[in-house]
Amino acid sequence: MAATVQRTWPFVESAEQDDGNVLINAHCRLRTKDGCGVVTVRGIVLAHYAVGDRMAEAHAMVSLVDQGCASQIEVAAAFSCSERTVRRHQRRFEDGGLTALGRPRGYPRGRPRLSETRTKLVDRLKAEGKSNREIARQLGVSDKAIRKVLRRLGWRPHQPEQLSLATGDADPKLSGVSFTAPEIPELHEENAVPSASNGADPKLSGPGDADLADEAVRALSFDTDPSDRQVDRSLAMLGLLEDAAPLFRTATGVPNAGVLLAIGSLVDSGALDVARDVYGSIGPAFYGLRTTMVTLLLMALMRIKRSEGLKEHNPEQLGRLLGLDRAPEVKTVRRKLSRLAAYGRAAEFGRALAQRRVQSRGYAMGFLYVDGHVRAYHGKRDLPKAYVARRHLAMPATTDYWVNDAEGEPLFMVTCEANKQLMTMLPMVLDEVRLLLGDRRVTVVFDRGGWSQKLFKKLIADGFDILTYRKGKFRRIASKHFSVHEGTIDGRQMRYTLADREVRFLNQTLRLRQVTRLADDGHQVGIVTSRRDLSALEVVYRLTERWRQENFFKYLRIEYALDALVDYGTERADEQRSVPNPKRRKLNAEIRKAYAELNQLTADYGVEALTNRESVRKTMRGFKVANAPLSNAIIEQMEGIMALEKRRAKMPTRVPVQQVARGEVIKLSVERKHLTDLLKMVAYQAECDLLRLIAPHYRRAEDEGRSLIRSALATAGDINLTDDELRVSLHPLSSPHRTKALTAICERLNLTPTRFPGSKLRLHFTVKPEPPVSLAFPGARPTDD
Repeated sequence: MAATVQRTWPFVESAEQDDGNVLINAHCRLRTKDGCGVVTVRGIVLAHYAVGDRMAEAHAMVSLVDQGCASQIEVAAAFSCSERTVRRHQRRFEDGGLTALGRPRGYPRGRPRLSETRTKLVDRLKAEGKSNREIARQLGVSDKAIRKVLRRLGWRPHQPEQLSLATGDADPKLSGVSFTAPEIPELHEENAVPSASNGADPKLSGPGDADLADEAVRALSFDTDPSDRQVDRSLAMLGLLEDAAPLFRTATGVPNAGVLLAIGSLVDSGALDVARDVYGSIGPAFYGLRTTMVTLLLMALMRIKRSEGLKEHNPEQLGRLLGLDRAPEVKTVRRKLSRLAAYGRAAEFGRALAQRRVQSRGYAMGFLYVDGHVRAYHGKRDLPKAYVARRHLAMPATTDYWVNDAEGEPLFMVTCEANKQLMTMLPMVLDEVRLLLGDRRVTVVFDRGGWSQKLFKKLIADGFDILTYRKGKFRRIASKHFSVHEGTIDGRQMRYTLADREVRFLNQTLRLRQVTRLADDGHQVGIVTSRRDLSALEVVYRLTERWRQENFFKYLRIEYALDALVDYGTERADEQRSVPNPKRRKLNAEIRKAYAELNQLTADYGVEALTNRESVRKTMRGFKVANAPLSNAIIEQMEGIMALEKRRAKMPTRVPVQQVARGEVIKLSVERKHLTDLLKMVAYQAECDLLRLIAPHYRRAEDEGRSLIRSALATAGDINLTDDELRVSLHPLSSPHRTKALTAICERLNLTPTRFPGSKLRLHFTVKPEPPVSLAFPGARPTDD
């Protein structure tokens, strides 16, 4: 029999307060009496300490800020210290735990400081793989001094393992303070995940029974009112709850209720299961890992392109879509992203998502399209430049390489170092492809940026087929070799004038097939491939489908803000990366200028020879004597050019970037951007799944299908509950034929047993009937005017 709880919050004090009672904010108080300090949150004791115990007092300050109970400004005012002190306590606690808060004030006496001249030695030792303790031993300083130097140099500190908190014990990080958990009301099981004994939803389970039980425990809720989750929030503050279970309530006219149409695709993508396997947990919190992932995915589908966009939406309305009283707001989302990025597992998360995608869509992996997307940077950091094709200029940017399947849908992405070219990145990208697809035959389609005959030979030897445009000039093919090819591929009627022939490269050692397309204006476009089993028409078709990927980049840039910065942080970049020698480039400019002057002098000398009057100067000797100054200038210019070329010959063509960088060699932080891009990729895949559902029921699905899906995801609706179903009644769309297509989607989705993540409620969708048309007079018919 479950116990009951007597709620005492909001905490009500009498009007008479002694001098030791400090109001931190509307929910938190600090009371100091008889040499003890007690911090309460909504009447629940969060921490208590003896006055003078600086370590316990600092931990109380950290707990208030980290658990979201109060801001740094409020805590600093209550404890009579500065905001900088609060931030310093937070940083020390993150680095060294509770013991780091017990250090005395100021710099420790007798401990030598590390001079600036030795920071390079620390940098070199760390680059050699030595531990912080070993570096500190060699230099005779403390481990913390080394950590501070490395942090200043840009090295990422080691992230401590997340401590798991048992529900029956006290928080081990609290300074010897034991507390008694509040009495828990009866478990609300209306739409929480069933317990392990009753059998849990297999879509929410991990690989084993233990994971299934853990997920069931994490999804429990101790609140009875979906609009008031104070018990769950208090338990999360005390470290007794890892994720709040979704509790829905009946509501009408919920904005963006149509976004729930994508829940089935998001669950089938495995993003939530993969996140649990890769990240495990983000610690005790009301907004746990599952809730955070669902929030970020639905934000992408609702076109909330940045976390700052949450300011424009009502958190209570968004919370109704998540089964919460309030959706997480801007600071919370940023904090959750930072915590996930601290794990450094975005690449592993993306690889696991790609494996799930291959399992479900292996039929579309025969042709893979690889291309780079350049994200222009407009900040003040000194970043490498890349050519931005859509702007026709080179500017600071970062480059991501995406791999899309035969239907143009994304599979995975890789962030490259310092805008490496496609030719350089292809081997690394295809190594990931081989890990995903095994030994199956794959044709890699890419543009001229990957043109390299040596690379082609290597890729073919590794078991890949290639398909790309031929780069550079090649011998024109006579018109008699062209013929008309026409046919139907994937439901599309194709007609091209083509010539098919064999070509050889690398001294006849590389044999490829070249299909040349003749344009109406007589221009010839060469297409090179190693596939000889395809018809010439399909070769051209597969390469022209590469524009699907270009359209994908444009769509994500506009609809999902693919180019937007997630944060403004930077990371240390490879200082040994070679770059063109700027001194050599400057010398090249001088040589070109010298050659231009030489050409002008020789031209003047030639004009003098042409206009020479033989009656005045009949011999060559006389001509040279008369034009001696000009001749001497030409000789001096040639000698100067020879001297410049000798200097250039001694200069290296490329040098390490650290020799030419104006400051520290950095790059934009990768982890958070990589993670958010992967989540946008999953959201786009869910949108594509809905598009495939609508195609048989909407005549213009290929042209207007995505517009219809966006309207469906943004439509409002009513939410109703039954014992085992979450019923969503959507409002009709702008026209009857679009509403009919939406109804068809709902009927298809109702055939799948999709449950909302973290609950046992099965989703059921309907569309409200169209409102009756009011007629101006009897017998009148509605018109389209």
